[in-house]
Parts: sequence; C-alpha cells; structure tokens
Amino acid sequence: MTAGTAQVSLATVLREWGRIGCVGFGGPPAHIKLLRELCVERRGWISAAEFEDAIAACNLLPGPASTQLSIFCAWRVRRRLGAVVGGLAFIGPGLVLILALSALFLAGSPPKWVLGAGAGAGSAVAAVAVQAGWDLLRPSWQRRRRTIRWIAYLVAGVVAAATVGAWLVLVLLGCGLAELVIERPYRRPTGDGGHASVAVGPAATAAFGISTLGALAWVAFKVGALSYGGGFVIIPLMQSDAVDRYHWATAHQFLNAVALGQITPGPVVHTVAAVGYAAAGVGGGLLAATVAFSPSFAFVLLGAAHFDRLRGNLVVRAFLGGAGPAAIGAILGSAIPLAGALSEGWQFAVLAGAALLLLALRRGVVLTLLAAAAVGVVVAVAGGPLP
Repeated sequence: MTAGTAQVSLATVLREWGRIGCVGFGGPPAHIKLLRELCVERRGWISAAEFEDAIAACNLLPGPASTQLSIFCAWRVRRRLGAVVGGLAFIGPGLVLILALSALFLAGSPPKWVLGAGAGAGSAVAAVAVQAGWDLLRPSWQRRRRTIRWIAYLVAGVVAAATVGAWLVLVLLGCGLAELVIERPYRRPTGDGGHASVAVGPAATAAFGISTLGALAWVAFKVGALSYGGGFVIIPLMQSDAVDRYHWATAHQFLNAVALGQITPGPVVHTVAAVGYAAAGVGGGLLAATVAFSPSFAFVLLGAAHFDRLRGNLVVRAFLGGAGPAAIGAILGSAIPLAGALSEGWQFAVLAGAALLLLALRRGVVLTLLAAAAVGVVVAVAGGPLP
C-alpha cells in the first residue's frame, strides 16, 4: 500500500465519518459503498487498488470488517489520531440511537405498541440470519480448498450454534486450528515471513470472575476479537450467554436486541450494546460496546501499515479456511433457536413473510424489519396475543 497519506483535517474526518455513521443503514455492503464513494471517487484520498486491498485485509481479521475498514480509511488520511476520531464518529451515532431504543424496547413495562413492534420485528430475525448466511455461502464455497472439510466445518458451525452456543467460539477456533494443522502452511514461506497463532481455552472465562460486568466484558470480547465470518456471527456468539447462561434478557428481548442492531445505522455489532443495556443499563451498554470495538481499533492502529502483507499470509488464510465456513454455519444455525423463541401463531406468519421478502424478492433488511414491526403494532393495537 502507498506509504504516504493525504493531509486531511480532523474536522473533515469527524464530519465525513460521522455522516456515514448517521446514514449507514444496510450493514457492511452499504458502509463499503459509502466509504468508497468518499475516499476513492469523490475525494481521491485512497486509490481504488489500495481500497480493495484494505477490504480483503479487513475480511481476514476477526471482528466487524466494515468497522475496521472505516478505521483504516481514517488512518490512511490522518494516521492514528484520524483513525480514532473517524472510528468513533462512525460508531457513535448508531450507538447512541441503539441505547436510546434499548431504553424503550427493553424497559420493564414498555407501552403495548412497543411490545407489539418488538414482537413483530423479532419474528423476522431468523429469516435475516438465513439471508446473512446464504449471502456468504456462495463466495466461501467458491474459495474452498477441500470440499469434504469445508462441508464438515460448515456443519460443525450449524450444530454448535443450534446446541452449544455459549461455547461456539471454541468450535470456530477449533475448525480454524484443524485446517491450520492439516494444511501446515507454517512449513512454507509466507507472504511476510511471519507466523500467526491463535490460542484460547475454556479457562479464559474464569479470568473475568462471576460478576455481571466481568461476564459481559467476556461476551463482548468474544464478539469483537474472536468472531469470524461477518457481523451476524455475533448473534450465535451472544444468544446462549445472554438468554440461557446469565439471564440478562428473555428470548423475546434478545430478538428485540437483534432487530434493533439491524435497523440502526452503523455496524451490526451495535447489537452487543443492546445486550449490555439489558444486563446492566446504560453503563453495561457502553462497557459492552467499548470492549467489542476496542480490538478493531487495536488491529488497525497496530497493523494498518502491514495490511497488504496480511492478505498474502498463508497461515492466516489457512486458519480462515476452517473458521470461515464454521462461522457461516453458525449464522445459519442461529436461525434455529431464534425461530424457536417465537411463541404466537402470527409471529410464525410474519417469519414466513420475512423469508419471502428477503430470500425470494430480495428486499432490504431494514425495510423487512420495519414491515414486520408494523404488523406487530397492528396486532397489539387490535388486542391480539403478544409473547
């Protein structure tokens, strides 16, 4: 990548990245489009080739790729201070909005229409998970090295998300390490002559103690530093902990949290802030967001100058050859417990309608969730049953 940087004022970084944070509905594809329009097409701060390399490098890192891309682009035009300002400006608007909505939707006694909207939007979440996994499935299949192993990793992710969600991160890491052992790229020269290693054990959770904030920090850390395969993989990583293990939220409240993360601008990882709010109020939401996004800042601030070499690192690519398909399987598998959390007949009808809109008619996620929420409001106002 080019060593030089464009000289851009911090005020410009704050304004432009903040604008993207406010209008960036639609997840990573929308974020990438907006960043490319700003940095490559409109301002010419970054070359098209460098931007494409940055996308590839961010997709090789754990955590939210579009957030890392936004931080990298800000780093590229104003180095470390720009990366911090730009990253916070990109994350901030959606974080403020999702905490405000969490206070409304996750309150102890919200208005009936709010309960209906949450129940309606939550009904569509399983279909959103299937669409997210399906969109990742084809490119991963095309990049596979060994078909049997790829299928095995995919199935492992599906089964883990549907059955042992709290330990899903170990399954993702296990699949990555299995592929690393089988391929043994560390015995071949890598693109940068370096080596990569990943290590985690069950004892890691004990290091945080048993406090709510410690457990919340561990769950958020898994989301930010140990998730592979796109933003939606955070859902199965959080679901079992938030609902079954620590009881921060009911199954219906968790569905609401996921829906809020989808309809607010900015990264989908904002969902972790809603879970944090359910666990410990505004302070919990801010803690969860801080822990979840910190690895993205660290990856860019410490490694942005080496992103071009990361893309060619055989060790990283081999690890993702196992962890990637497993993460996609986890996204698809998360639809099973998400659908299982539904309890009313009309919710299953909404789920079917959402699947039709997303998978057959290819409508947008935000539009689908808002339509599902509207159905829920109608049901609530009409006196229909709510979960």
